[in-house]
Amino acid sequence: MGRAIAFLVVLALIGLFAAVNWPVFIAPTAISLGVTEVQAPLGVIMLVLVAFLCVLFTVWVIALQAAALMDARRQTKELQAQRDLADKAEASRFTELRGELMARFDRLQQEAKLSQEQAVNTVAAHIGELEDRLERGGVLPAGVVRLP
Repeated sequence: MGRAIAFLVVLALIGLFAAVNWPVFIAPTAISLGVTEVQAPLGVIMLVLVAFLCVLFTVWVIALQAAALMDARRQTKELQAQRDLADKAEASRFTELRGELMARFDRLQQEAKLSQEQAVNTVAAHIGELEDRLERGGVLPAGVVRLP
């Protein structure tokens, strides 16, 4: 923004300088073109050249900004595509982890169930052994209902 204001101030000063010295600017002068010599107002020719350069540099700056904006837009699209790809990979990784955790949970659940069954069988065997000992020792009458 500051550059644009400085540019406009310089143009206004050139315009003011040309307006104040307009009679000198339009005075015809002998100008050499290398091959021939012509009579023309040198000040007007220089003002036209300055105006042409201003237009040329303005077009160049606009083209440069347009190219930068297009490049930024392209990079933004590429970044978004990479971000989407990373999000998909992360979602896939979470799905895989969930599957692994569920498989591990199922395995642990089966191991716990097996361990519980073994504990129940061990306790039942111990109770059966104690009942046999009590029957053999005559402490437990023979008519008592035994646990299966």
